[in-house]
Amino acid sequence: MYTTPRSVLMTGCSTGIGLTAAHLMRGRNWRVFPTARKQADVDRLRQNGFEAFLLDYEKPETIKTALGTVLERTEGKLDALFNNGAYAIPGALEDMPVEGLQTLFQANFFGWHDLTRQVIPVMRTQKSGRIVQCSSILGFIAMKYRGAYTSSKFALEAYSDTLRQELAGTGIQVSLIEPGPIATEFTPNSLANFDQWIGPAGLESSVHRTTYEKRRSRMEKGEPGPFKLPPEAVVKRLIHALEAQKPKPRYYVTIPTTVLGVAKRFLSTRVLDRVLIRAADSEE
Repeated sequence: MYTTPRSVLMTGCSTGIGLTAAHLMRGRNWRVFPTARKQADVDRLRQNGFEAFLLDYEKPETIKTALGTVLERTEGKLDALFNNGAYAIPGALEDMPVEGLQTLFQANFFGWHDLTRQVIPVMRTQKSGRIVQCSSILGFIAMKYRGAYTSSKFALEAYSDTLRQELAGTGIQVSLIEPGPIATEFTPNSLANFDQWIGPAGLESSVHRTTYEKRRSRMEKGEPGPFKLPPEAVVKRLIHALEAQKPKPRYYVTIPTTVLGVAKRFLSTRVLDRVLIRAADSEE
C-alpha cells in the first residue's frame, strides 16, 4: 500500500457498488472523490467526510465542473477513474421508445465517454493512470427484455477494448469489471424506469403484457437469487485493477459471469440462444 494517498474519481456513489467502493478505497489510503447525480446524495457523502461532488452523466456541465474541481484540489493530477453509474430500462426492444434509448445511452455510454476523454490528457501528462469501467455480464451476453441496457454495455465493452489498445504504451491502464447479480438498488430503479418509458400505456398495448406482469411480480418481491453477491465482491476486483502492477483487462465477479463467459466461447450462437431464452423464461 502506498504511503502517500493516490487520487480516484468515482461516479454513481449514492448507493450500491459506488458507495461501497468509496468507503473501502478510502480505507486503503486513497483520496476518494465520490460523485452522485442528486444533490441530496452528494450532501450525505459530504456528511460522511468525503470530498463529494455532483456529477450527472446526462448533464455535461456537471461532468466538466466536477472534474475541474477535483483537479484543482489535486494540483492537476488524477491517478484513477472509476466509471460506475448506470441504469436499465427493462422491456422488449419493440416497446422501447427512441427517446428512452437515447436517454439511457447518454447516462450509460456517452456520459462515460465525455468524462473519460477529459481525464485522458491529465493521465497522458503524468504518464500513468488507471481507468476502470464497471460493465456487466450483459456486456457480453444478451438476454430477452434487457436489450436497452445490454446494448449500452456491449458498446462500453467495445469502447474499452479499443481504448486499451489506443493507450498501450502510455502508462494508462484500462480495465473492465463484469459483475453478474449483485445486491444493489438496481432492480427497484429499473422498475421505476419501466414505468416511466413503457407503462402504463405501453403495457396495455404490448404483446408482451402478460410476460411483463409476471416478471414485475417477481422483481417486486426482491428475490435474492442463489448467486447474488454483495457489492464488496465487485470492489475486490476494483482493488486489483487499481493497485496491481499488472491489472487485468477483464474481471469476472460472480459464478454466472464465469459460466456464461466460458459458454460464449464454446457454444454455438444457436445453442447459447436456447440456453439464454430458457434462463429468461424461468424468471417468469
